[in-house]
Amino acid sequence: MTAKTIEKKARYEVDGRCMACQFKSFERLMDKFNVDYNIRQEFFGFYNLTMSRHYDLTMPEIHSRLNDEFCRLTGNTDLYAEEKQKSNKIALQLYSELKPEVLHSADPFGMALKLSIAGNIMDYGASGNFDIHKTIEKVLNTPFAIDHSILLKEKINQAEKILFLGDNAGEIVFDKMLIELMLHPNVVFAVRGSAVLNDATLKDARQTGLDEIADVIDNGSNAPSTILSECSDEFLKIYKEADLIISKGQGNFEGLMYENEPRVFFLLMVKCDVVAEAIGTEKGNFVVYNLSGETH
Repeated sequence: MTAKTIEKKARYEVDGRCMACQFKSFERLMDKFNVDYNIRQEFFGFYNLTMSRHYDLTMPEIHSRLNDEFCRLTGNTDLYAEEKQKSNKIALQLYSELKPEVLHSADPFGMALKLSIAGNIMDYGASGNFDIHKTIEKVLNTPFAIDHSILLKEKINQAEKILFLGDNAGEIVFDKMLIELMLHPNVVFAVRGSAVLNDATLKDARQTGLDEIADVIDNGSNAPSTILSECSDEFLKIYKEADLIISKGQGNFEGLMYENEPRVFFLLMVKCDVVAEAIGTEKGNFVVYNLSGETH
């Protein structure tokens, strides 16, 4: 079955389920930082105004505006700093334990690919609760719901330049393992331009050693996604030059889903019904998805 084209609506409409998810994520942050009543009221007034006025934006674009305002009101610039440090530490420990198993497996690339997608569960924006060990066990014993991995491997072998779009801290350690198993000499790894959610930044890439196996850049944007209109000229130049683009996570999917770009492969765990409906699968599934690919 050929992967479906995702048609962009003439007028972008924010799904009510996304609005509720955003609201809950900031409620959790209010509690985390013990924000007082007056600031809560001011922020949620801004939240309501933003949601009503910016129906033409994607949820990652809206989140970047909400994140900026929350940081301004509370004086915090990196809302998930502790969680990111913890995620990197956990993932690096798992990396040291799992790398020998990957290298001695029957299909090292395939196992590394699954582990990379398992790492996508390390997401404090979607939920504060996840179990990376259970997710690893599940992904290793579950076929991809959409599986364009054979085509991905072919494109990796054919590509002269690969752009890898990172997502969350911690998760990028599993991406590191996948890049090592790709055995490609020219990989650029992109992180966020500044702290947003628990998404990886240059600091996380250096802490986890990603800069030792790939050229690492930031995309120049503070959105928890890849919004091409908001990215830096440096990033856009590399994006245009790349023969293959590997996009990790729901955030990057939401930013690029309407581009209908055949160079992009989306690697993610589907964490919500909205994305499940957009991509044509079910919540909780693991996918390797490309516009021109065929499922196996």
